[in-house]
Amino acid sequence: MAIQRMDNVGIVVEDLDAAVAFFVELGMELEGRATVEGQVADQCTGLEGVRCDIAMLRTPDGHSRLELAKYRTPAALSDEPRNRPHNILGTHRVMFAVDDIEDTVARLRHHGAELVGEIARFEDSYLLCYVRGPEGIIVGLAEQLG
Repeated sequence: MAIQRMDNVGIVVEDLDAAVAFFVELGMELEGRATVEGQVADQCTGLEGVRCDIAMLRTPDGHSRLELAKYRTPAALSDEPRNRPHNILGTHRVMFAVDDIEDTVARLRHHGAELVGEIARFEDSYLLCYVRGPEGIIVGLAEQLG
């Protein structure tokens, strides 16, 4: 038996509204928001007394989703520092294909994004960069050339 698809990537945040605004500015579409709690939430997460606000966003093509979650109870734990380097073990970024990397970076700066390094050219194929968004999330951007 094989998997059918990757359903979504989940990210825990403190400021759900700011994170939603950032990813909507990037071009994702908000599918909806909800509060998750109860026995199923507790069983699934291995935590007790879960009460979590979530926002589900999807890419314009409808194939990829991002679930942002703000834990009310139990409180989210901090994994400082938020400006961790790119080579730290664990999840290191979420990557998006964009039409215009310079314009995308400029728009995301209004939501607090900062370049991790700089915009780089990979041969004659791509412009690539990483930005640090809300909650220290590293977002990769790729613009295909030609």
